[in-house]
Amino acid sequence: MSLSLIKRCLLLLTLLVMLVVSIYAWQLYKQFHKPLSNNIETLPEFVDVNPGDGLYKVCQRFNAMGLLQDTRSFCRIALWSGYDALKRGRYKVTETDSLFGLLDKMQKGDVMRFQVALIEGHSFKQMLERIWSNPNIKPILQGASAEQIMKRVAGDNAPHPEGQFYPDTYYFSYGVSDITVLKRSYKRLQQILEEEWQQKSEDLPYKSPYEALIMASIVEKETGLASERPEIAAVFVSRLNKGMRLQTDPTVIYGLGDQYKGNITRRHLRQYTPYNTYRINGLPPTPIAMVGRAAINAALHPADTDALFFVAKGDGSHQFSKTLQEHNKAVREYQLTRKKNYRSAPK
Repeated sequence: MSLSLIKRCLLLLTLLVMLVVSIYAWQLYKQFHKPLSNNIETLPEFVDVNPGDGLYKVCQRFNAMGLLQDTRSFCRIALWSGYDALKRGRYKVTETDSLFGLLDKMQKGDVMRFQVALIEGHSFKQMLERIWSNPNIKPILQGASAEQIMKRVAGDNAPHPEGQFYPDTYYFSYGVSDITVLKRSYKRLQQILEEEWQQKSEDLPYKSPYEALIMASIVEKETGLASERPEIAAVFVSRLNKGMRLQTDPTVIYGLGDQYKGNITRRHLRQYTPYNTYRINGLPPTPIAMVGRAAINAALHPADTDALFFVAKGDGSHQFSKTLQEHNKAVREYQLTRKKNYRSAPK
């Protein structure tokens, strides 16, 4: 056999092998682009890419979850296709996803988004419980004291934690730390408080934005109807200006802490705490709850009214009065003869 013939045979054989390999690779490529629901009955809800995971580690995870059989072949084709830089996170798996579709998500960083809602009127303790009960948030600060938490969030000169976080719905990717969520909420509150303070009404009895925040927290806890916030704030502002005590139950409840079991008694009103506004003059030392922008705005823009008293009517609204005589009459009407369907907040 001549040398030229041998060369032609080897060339033909090489081409044939390349053709077979190409066909096989193409079949695998098409298979890896098919929806996963075609190959597996029960899909996992998500796939994680952990810090430090490379492509081969992710391929092994696909295999362990039953999404993939030929790990090595898939990994080679994925590498040839440019999937060599996957972003960490948790990725949702759907019926229409293919293996390469999942890699597309991982390369783009199209991670699952989660949320936690921080609620107006909640205390610092309630806010932390809400954050730590979210399984998608890493609880780094759990077990730390309030002072330690605030130092991590706001630095060495951190204020008292109550009321220092803005109630909102915060979105994040899986595994975010509680520190990150708290820092976002803290910075948001400082930003909004500063914006509202710059536009405040004249002749208010506050020496600082912090005092306005304390008032806003009282307004937040006293208000059942959003439309009444400016009028509630006006009553308290007028009382401060006249040197009257605020005499507001939510501050008493906050000062009682775990002693409060659902009802305020005369003994509670006589008991001294720094937050008992039946016993102290002026504002309590700190806010008593988280506040929204509307409550801050109301504290800085109280309604134009002469009312000095209000009492809950039982439907979520209040009866406002200018004189003690009018107020006592309203108390007899709405408080001393409560209806069965009485409630302090609207439905």
